[in-house]
Order: sequence, then structure tokens, then C-alpha cells
Amino acid sequence: MLDKEILDILVCIRCKNSLTQSNDDRLDCDQCNISFPIIDDIPRLVDEEVIDNND
Repeated sequence: MLDKEILDILVCIRCKNSLTQSNDDRLDCDQCNISFPIIDDIPRLVDEEVIDNND
């Protein structure tokens, strides 16, 4: 689980909306309906790693 202080400063790379940690392995953007994986406790906030939640 990411520290609250870190989570407070992370934003979606597409819309700049705040992110929420849905579980221990990803961060979600509710506005874009996408997720970013967390691998080895590191959030992967790059377009190549985006998980589209519409699928």
C-alpha cells in the first residue's frame, strides 16, 4: 500500500484527476476509467502501462 502522502500528489497522466488505490496492485482514475499498475511498490504512470477499464 502506498503512503497517503505519496498518493495525495499522484495524478492521472491524461486528465490530472486524483488517483485512488483500489487494491495493492493498481491505481485508478475514475474520470478516465483507466488504471495504472503498481509493480514492486512502484506506480507505473506511463501510457504504455495503462489498463483500460472499459474492456
